[in-house]
Amino acid sequence: MDKKMLAGVVLFGSIWGMLECVLGDFLRDNNLPAGAVMTGIIALTIMSYTRMVFRKRGMQLGMAGIASVLRVTNPFTGCLICSAIAILMEGVVFEILWYNLFDLREMRKTDMMSLGVITSYTCYVLGFMTTQILTPLLATLSFNINDLLAFMPQILARGLPAAILGGVSLPLVSYVKSYDISRVKSSLYYPATVSIALLCWVIAIVNGMM
Repeated sequence: MDKKMLAGVVLFGSIWGMLECVLGDFLRDNNLPAGAVMTGIIALTIMSYTRMVFRKRGMQLGMAGIASVLRVTNPFTGCLICSAIAILMEGVVFEILWYNLFDLREMRKTDMMSLGVITSYTCYVLGFMTTQILTPLLATLSFNINDLLAFMPQILARGLPAAILGGVSLPLVSYVKSYDISRVKSSLYYPATVSIALLCWVIAIVNGMM
């Protein structure tokens, strides 16, 4: 694995996890649409930016793994298992949908908006569904399919705000892409990525203890 890519996985996975712990919990505590914002803006922006800059498959799944681990190490907030599973599933779904996508510069803005809608909605809905299946299995070793089916209309409806936000945020990422972090000199890149990643972990853990 390319060293810069590996450092990018740690960096962006840590940023993602920190935002899940801090911003996500802030939104939930204030009864705001945390899931839609975290999927439609944060997760999609981070994953699509790194895919276009580093142009590597598997990186986004690795970042999701880092983010989910950081979420679990924040033990004083929310449903940790649910959140960690949802984050990891978002990485899986993104890797599948974007398997052959590396550069969106030739896409029309309308196509990019559609891609953002599809990616965000699918990530949110499948992430939510997976938590409803795996969480009870991990917690009680049992799962009732009727519980999931009864909750499906609500899950599908909740994905709509995430889809709308995704349709807005993905076209904006195409402008941010001009700031290519992978081209930063190694002498600055590695110390900066390690320092920022460590800072993210400290912020997330301290925030959870407050």
